[in-house]
Amino acid sequence: MAKKPTRPGARKKAAPKVGSGGNRRQGLEGRGPTPKAEDRKYHPAAKAKAARERKAATGPKVAKKGEFLAPTNRTAGNAGGAQRSAKRVQKAADSSEVLSGRNSVLEALRAKVPATGLFIATRIEMDDRVKEAITIANAKGIPVGEVTRPEMDRMTGFDAVHQGIALQVPPYNYQHPSELLDKILARGQKPLLVALDGITDPRNLGAIIRSVAAFGGQGVIVPQRRSVGVTASAWKTSAGAASRIPVALAANLNATIKEFQKRGLFVIGLDGGGDMSLTTFKLGNEPLLLVIGSEGKGLSRLVQENCDAVVSIPISKDTESLNAGIAASVVLYEVAKARLR
Repeated sequence: MAKKPTRPGARKKAAPKVGSGGNRRQGLEGRGPTPKAEDRKYHPAAKAKAARERKAATGPKVAKKGEFLAPTNRTAGNAGGAQRSAKRVQKAADSSEVLSGRNSVLEALRAKVPATGLFIATRIEMDDRVKEAITIANAKGIPVGEVTRPEMDRMTGFDAVHQGIALQVPPYNYQHPSELLDKILARGQKPLLVALDGITDPRNLGAIIRSVAAFGGQGVIVPQRRSVGVTASAWKTSAGAASRIPVALAANLNATIKEFQKRGLFVIGLDGGGDMSLTTFKLGNEPLLLVIGSEGKGLSRLVQENCDAVVSIPISKDTESLNAGIAASVVLYEVAKARLR
């Protein structure tokens, strides 16, 4: 039989084959398990992972001890191009505190707040406050470092107005209340301690520490929960007294009160609704633990029940209450007068 003629340009039909000779075996086997999102180069999760790794590997640069971050000639008064150390520092730990703002940092340095690092943002205007802060830091041996604006934002919190300067303050080293009392008795002193109940303003704590130092007290006790701690603000308000007056941390304030009573201390609460007026208070010459309540709420119920007496300060009827720091100062002054007699 004669072949059927094909039209010009038509492709010749290939003869059928049996199988593919293994050419499709890899395709049939598949490509293996799907990679994780963060391992896929162009996936948003992979880009976020790379950004985190870069962020962790790069920290603020710190000058060596005694080095000075001087401004360069590129821009008058700017800190760009300052001397840098190859050493890096990571973001402050959660237990540390970063104080920011030119006035706050300078006041903290003047008040001898202990610090582990002073950080200056690149290309900031070097006014007198920044220059004085760097001078004080160098004199005290505090490392001075230069960081970028994004690093400064991350250290201080993106909502903070840091003005290009920050001070890192380490966590406070608290004593145990029993050890604090042991040291006072070992020195042969008559105890005069102040405990805080529900006070959350660090400025009140700083003012009380300052008053304790001024009127012959030996320490302050703060409860572990629902109370202020020794922060940079408390250091500033104490005007340096926090470096001389120890602060103890009580796991349970009521248990500490009972222990001190067993060891011979009179526990006197200070509250606006107290059953004894300060004018009739006669225990100033005894070993004392004064417990100061918060402004407004006063002493908690259990603390009042555990006190040997609750004293109130007579004030004008036009005034609702006194600030906790001021109230503590008034009582400490009366105790100091009694002891001088």
